[in-house]
Amino acid sequence: MVVFDFTGRHAVVAGAGGGMGEAIALALLKAGAAVTAIDVKACPDALSGYGDRLTFAQGDLTDAAFVEEVIGRAGRARGGIDHLANVAGVLWFGRDKSALDMDLDVWDEVFRINLKSFVHTARSAVPFMRRRGGSMVHFSTIQWYRGDPAPQDAYQASKAGVCALSKSLAMQLAADGIRSNAICPGMALTPLQARWDTEEKRAAVAGYAPLGRIGTPQDMANAALFLLSDAASYITGIELAVDGGLLMRM
Repeated sequence: MVVFDFTGRHAVVAGAGGGMGEAIALALLKAGAAVTAIDVKACPDALSGYGDRLTFAQGDLTDAAFVEEVIGRAGRARGGIDHLANVAGVLWFGRDKSALDMDLDVWDEVFRINLKSFVHTARSAVPFMRRRGGSMVHFSTIQWYRGDPAPQDAYQASKAGVCALSKSLAMQLAADGIRSNAICPGMALTPLQARWDTEEKRAAVAGYAPLGRIGTPQDMANAALFLLSDAASYITGIELAVDGGLLMRM
């Protein structure tokens, strides 16, 4: 088992209230980091017990003033920021559909959560990261690589934007010693996929992945910690698919 050491580091995790974000925040805490966790949801029980190494701020990541205040206060209190994980996102089945038909207010809201909130966190964190370098991961999806006969166009387009933003930040910030990479999950068993609510459904989904199983939040946390860590110090501007081989079928 690979063990990462983030002792003495400070990480901001946006979208830490459940699923992948919770798993990443927990993995960073277990690896010794101080974590500033942000989500519109309440602090998960799993993140308790880490004393003053955890700061949890409950609020709306689409609110630029809130994000700036939380990250600014955390950056000053911790003496800087080393890592940023942008994991917040929504997938609204039924409401998010073809761009030709959907309510464009829904389109705008998906973009505010899935993409613009990442801009808020980056704008707030980068001034602190420039002081000592660092790394970022931004969560996208393999879904942006293809079309879909049952589309969620706002989700897909916003997540394509995440990869474009990550690559642009990688180029802009390389001279400051700041790396930026994107993670593109495949099928993953998180609260966003509550529709897989029976063993039969989960088995059918798992059977479609070449590795024969559905991904877990821990799979995504493992990939995120690698890209955030010094082990990936010569990696920036990439998109890493964590999908059990699913792209080979697309």
